Amino acid sequence: MSLRFSSLRTILLGVVLVTTLLLSGCVRYEVGVDVQRQFKGKITQHITLGEQITSLSPVEAQNWLKTFENRAKTLQGKTKRLSDREIVVTIPFGNGAEMAEKFNQFFNTAQPTNTPVNDPGLANLSSTMTLKQRNFLLADRDRLNLNIDLRGLGVLANQETLILSPEALVNLEFRLTTPWGARSIIANMPRGVYPPAKKAGNQLIWQLKPGEINHLEAVYWVPSYLALGAIAIALLVMLGSYLKYKQLPWQPAPTEASS
Repeated sequence: MSLRFSSLRTILLGVVLVTTLLLSGCVRYEVGVDVQRQFKGKITQHITLGEQITSLSPVEAQNWLKTFENRAKTLQGKTKRLSDREIVVTIPFGNGAEMAEKFNQFFNTAQPTNTPVNDPGLANLSSTMTLKQRNFLLADRDRLNLNIDLRGLGVLANQETLILSPEALVNLEFRLTTPWGARSIIANMPRGVYPPAKKAGNQLIWQLKPGEINHLEAVYWVPSYLALGAIAIALLVMLGSYLKYKQLPWQPAPTEASS
């Protein structure tokens, strides 16, 4: 009897081990913020499910992808299904304040949305993005602070069982793209991890750590094309005045010599 119980326990442990190995590294999740100019940008998410999870839990996998589509609709976003395992979500924003607001609304699953209550989605995922902006006439200086709590990240089935643990996310990445590039800052926070940023052209790329609180901070400049255009027009006016009257607008007109 004890031998049979021992054999059964060995089989169960083997099943658990094999399932863990199959589910490990089965999701690629890339999040990006693209600041295109002063009043235009977009938030993107690129989610790819591995064949393992779609084979073992096809219904839950499709429900999870459907959650992203539902949340994007509430924020005037768009989704594109590349396959039954891959989806791209795009959410536009018009300024820095709207960027932070939409980012927090999309990724904070605790906040109320118009998505159905029984959607599986992300379990206990929360993020806080803040943006401090200062205007220097020709450009805005933005300081981005992002805290992403991935300690409770997972995929829930309809039976409220966890089918995907945080450790199963093989690639969880955040990208920041700005017109003139950005500079990463390491801040002093009481707890959590500070993943290093990799620079690639005008992008900063962070590899996030599942199961931890990730702190990201960066400073970047956004040109003010309205101010630059106004200065360009003023320079053209001065150039035209000089070519026509051989003098700049603020210079006094030359007096004619008396005979």
